[in-house]
Amino acid sequence: MLQPKRVKYRRPHGLSYEGLSKAGNEVSFGEYGLQATSGNYITNKQIEAARIVLSRYTKRQGQIWIKIYPHLGKTKKPAEVRMGSGKGSVDSWVAVVKKNRVMFEIGGVPEADAVEALRLAAYKLPVKARVIKKGQGK
Repeated sequence: MLQPKRVKYRRPHGLSYEGLSKAGNEVSFGEYGLQATSGNYITNKQIEAARIVLSRYTKRQGQIWIKIYPHLGKTKKPAEVRMGSGKGSVDSWVAVVKKNRVMFEIGGVPEADAVEALRLAAYKLPVKARVIKKGQGK
């Protein structure tokens, strides 16, 4: 799973996923990309599940780029613990994805395979997404 090796502050405030992504909203490395049409937090497990779908469907041909990274630690207090006494410990790591962010890119495979692989990967993510071509962005 993806997670930072070392972070300065382990328990940050939650970042907003409302609004539009100001960067990373075009296909830059591959030929096709999976672009978010809504915002949400995406956990490291969901990113890994989508990556597995992409690599399996394309039979490990071509190349896959993961353009999001789970930097934000989400905290959770243990079950049956009273309110107060500070913030809980980090439970999982999430990537903050805003609308129009390109999350995955794929290249070196036929168009039909790339589009279908990205469509299947979108089912693993908690955001609505669409498949875009290089140069199509925004």
